[in-house]
Amino acid sequence: MSTAPTPRRTRRRFLTVATAAGLVATLVGVAGCGTSGEPADAAGGRTVEVRIPDPGNAGVLALGKKDGSLDAALGAVGARVAWTGSSGPFAPAAQAINADQLDVALGSITSAVGALAGSPGFTLFAAAQPDPVGEGILVRGDSPIRGVADLAGRKVAVNKGGTGEYLLLRALATANVPVDRVERVYLRPDQSAPAFESGQVDAWASWSTYVVSALAGGARLLVDGRTIGSDNATVWAVRSAFATEHPEVVRALYAYLRDKGAASQADPAPFVNVFTDAGPQSVSGRAREITIDFARQSSPVEPIGTDLLARFDTVARFFVDAGVTPKKVDVAAHVLDVAKLPAGGA
Repeated sequence: MSTAPTPRRTRRRFLTVATAAGLVATLVGVAGCGTSGEPADAAGGRTVEVRIPDPGNAGVLALGKKDGSLDAALGAVGARVAWTGSSGPFAPAAQAINADQLDVALGSITSAVGALAGSPGFTLFAAAQPDPVGEGILVRGDSPIRGVADLAGRKVAVNKGGTGEYLLLRALATANVPVDRVERVYLRPDQSAPAFESGQVDAWASWSTYVVSALAGGARLLVDGRTIGSDNATVWAVRSAFATEHPEVVRALYAYLRDKGAASQADPAPFVNVFTDAGPQSVSGRAREITIDFARQSSPVEPIGTDLLARFDTVARFFVDAGVTPKKVDVAAHVLDVAKLPAGGA
């Protein structure tokens, strides 16, 4: 592995790449087709608005926004998208859902378990198998850390109660390294990048959105999700009240995510730089190569069946055993069987 770039050069890469690197997390989560025209509900009443974080410049949602295919698909059931805010970590999105400011969000089961430990206002309706290569523990290119055991006595940046903390704890358990030998530094993802590049922390447990920009800037993955047996599935959440009131809209959205997600996994390139291939929101060079490679190795979205529920339960048990949550979360109680929802305007 080549020597890491200087801090100034690395920082520039983080700032220009991170804004668009969320493609990997959303490439397999979205889809779209349908008829054109102004959407109206089945009863001829008002159009239902689905509030979804703006996807930016990459992913299936971005492409659906650009070509209008997502609104066309939702229009068949009397709905359309109201883009609001921007996509990012699940924890604040869950808070927005609970505050009735958002209807749908993408996250990880680890972050969802953390949010479900409180008083959740959301339900999980779809998921994708854990990312085998796009999540893990990052170290700088010139770091002397060569294995998980070398993290003993070191500082590792993690997001509290989410993917980062889970990945670190899983890695330590896999390598039989006592948890108290490694200092967890709780930071938001946007705080972790500068702390990592400046050497304030020795490693960073992170996922696709941020891993892409870090690798493009010269970092390396110490371990990835596959190596540590991660059960950190990607999940889609919907505001519970919205799902109760508009089940056919949730089903139509799921079908969109499923179909286009499969298309983007087969051919990721069209889902990169959807609106622009220049400027801070675009990816190019090494970052683009990594993004496409990760997307090809990802899994399509699917209903939450027995296998995924068992893996969710494993994560919930792991978190309570590690003291991350005060009690074991019953994830199954917050899962919607999307296959049983009515289709069309029924």
